[in-house]
Amino acid sequence: MLTWSGRVLSALAVLLVVAGVLLDYPEILTLGLACLLALIAAGGWMLVRPSVVAVREISPRRVAEGDPAQGLLILRNDGRHRSPPVIAIEHVADREVVVPLPSLAPGAEHRTTYPLPTGRRGVFTVGPLTIGHSDPLMLMHTAARVAATSSLTVHPRVHRVLPLPAGQSQDFDGPTSSSAPRGGIAFHQLAEYVPGDDIRLIHWLSTARTGTLMVRHNVVPNEARLTVILDTSEDPYTAESFEDAVRVAASLCMAACRAGYPLLFRTTGGVVARWERGSAGRDSLLDALAGVERTPVDRGLAALSASTAEPNATSLAVVTGTAGASGRARVEAISDRFQMVSLVQLGQSAEGRRVGGRGIVTLSASTSQDFATLWNKQVRV
Repeated sequence: MLTWSGRVLSALAVLLVVAGVLLDYPEILTLGLACLLALIAAGGWMLVRPSVVAVREISPRRVAEGDPAQGLLILRNDGRHRSPPVIAIEHVADREVVVPLPSLAPGAEHRTTYPLPTGRRGVFTVGPLTIGHSDPLMLMHTAARVAATSSLTVHPRVHRVLPLPAGQSQDFDGPTSSSAPRGGIAFHQLAEYVPGDDIRLIHWLSTARTGTLMVRHNVVPNEARLTVILDTSEDPYTAESFEDAVRVAASLCMAACRAGYPLLFRTTGGVVARWERGSAGRDSLLDALAGVERTPVDRGLAALSASTAEPNATSLAVVTGTAGASGRARVEAISDRFQMVSLVQLGQSAEGRRVGGRGIVTLSASTSQDFATLWNKQVRV
């Protein structure tokens, strides 16, 4: 394939040859023939195709927004002759990363790393990787795909914030679950004894009946379960305020995980992710947040009325942009399903904690960083 320089030289060669013949001007004709010879030489060079094998690896495959990620490219010359210098072009979403590679002797291998763009949250396809070579005069270029695609997940930036207020004490007798923390006063079930269990909790009647040491599994009752809902409709946001809203939702989700509260995350567009104490599912939460997008068909806060609260759900945070009076009314309409409700609005001038109708705590901030500062100053668990 002719490069831009090759196309210019081809046009110039035709022009000079025609002008030299019509004008009977040998010098111009000679220049035109020289251009043609350069193009023929470039074509001959391109017939020698490099016999190279390329392998690409991505590290890490998951990364926080703005943190470094890189591709590792391993190039090996499997041919019998020295390969020419080549250029690898990596495609990441709508961007291209150009990686120049040296000439390799037969059997030689070359490793190189190159940075991948991580300044924007999302789930990106890395590839296809193409490797091409040109003639020394850069008149022709050819390229071929040599590696499969990979995936790079860029998680939203997470601010260190306090978790949502739990909305209740965890020390009273009440409903229990197997994921609740042990050591409470409420009986949940009998379980086989394992080394480390408190021998004072051995249930001797069940032990005698089964012939196996059985212990009482006591847990903390009334375990708080938190819910974070992210508005993914278009109207309340600008492009930047939506990214701030995603960061706020991610920060609240990770705060709940650090505090050990079971969590439900959902968007008004139907994305759902859960985390239970003791599970290793934090990456799945961040993966879900990495991929969320606002859409014009999303009903936004109007979808809250159709959402069902989790059993024993105690605290809710709704993250949105400019909610307005109608948005706040929709949050108020479901507030009786929870013991505590927080409404976070992004893209507005920063303002402190404000208690609105039905005890809903509203916090407005211009950016996610402003939110983190205000939240940590004014919210108490």
